[in-house]
Amino acid sequence: MDSQAKYGALARGDGAIFLRIPHKSYIETVWDHAAGSIIVTEAGGMVKDAAGNDLDFCKGRYLDRDRGIIATNKHLMPLVLKAVQEAMKEEQ
Repeated sequence: MDSQAKYGALARGDGAIFLRIPHKSYIETVWDHAAGSIIVTEAGGMVKDAAGNDLDFCKGRYLDRDRGIIATNKHLMPLVLKAVQEAMKEEQ
């Protein structure tokens, strides 16, 4: 699936994890993730950046506070977040 409809699929239970860790120079735009984040959250899931922070849609056009987006359920989030952070440390 090549669109942000992945959030909808995740919210309805067709997947367990949506993970997006783009190249360091790429900055995500708010409009690509705001609606999907609400859909997943309202379905009981969580959406965080790679540092474990909530996505901040109030700072303008870009999600430039931190790199990466993780969407999953409340049970998997700590495990996925830990794995992503470890992988990103190895990358440096």
